[in-house]
Amino acid sequence: MAELSTIARPYAKAAFDFAVEKEAVESWTEMLAFAALVSENESMQPLLNGTLASAELASLFIKVCGEQVNEHGHNLIKLMAENGRLALLPSVSQLFVEYRNEWAKEVEATVVSASELSAEQQQQISVSLEKRLARKVKLNCSIDPSLIGGVVIKSGDLVIDGSVSGKLSRLSESLQS
Repeated sequence: MAELSTIARPYAKAAFDFAVEKEAVESWTEMLAFAALVSENESMQPLLNGTLASAELASLFIKVCGEQVNEHGHNLIKLMAENGRLALLPSVSQLFVEYRNEWAKEVEATVVSASELSAEQQQQISVSLEKRLARKVKLNCSIDPSLIGGVVIKSGDLVIDGSVSGKLSRLSESLQS
């Protein structure tokens, strides 16, 4: 996977730099996400790995994307098709989002709780994480009843396990040692 991101990085960086220059970071984020979905489509996969000429493949890909991708996005698709890299669009999109988050001083955090969190609880978690990480935080909340109670928060390398099942697991480990 590291090899794919290494190959995708120059495309993502060039697209990001262009988007910042044109003040179109959000529209590029959406374009790349859509193009990534198209490239991952099971109907498109054989074409990306097939023997279609790069110009034909780029033209077909652009037609499938339709109005979701602008003229500058078409240029990126043509370039990637010429280099046989359209299958890397999901990695390019992911790296672009990472660049955008770094540029906007934002971070995404995944919050898994045993039951649904109220808006107030989400706000408290968000404020605490913003203080700790010195960035704006976007929460992605989900529910996992197997946690029994509490929450598990993940953001990059940071993991905060405040779940009951996590505490029981740590207690069990300390009793066994």
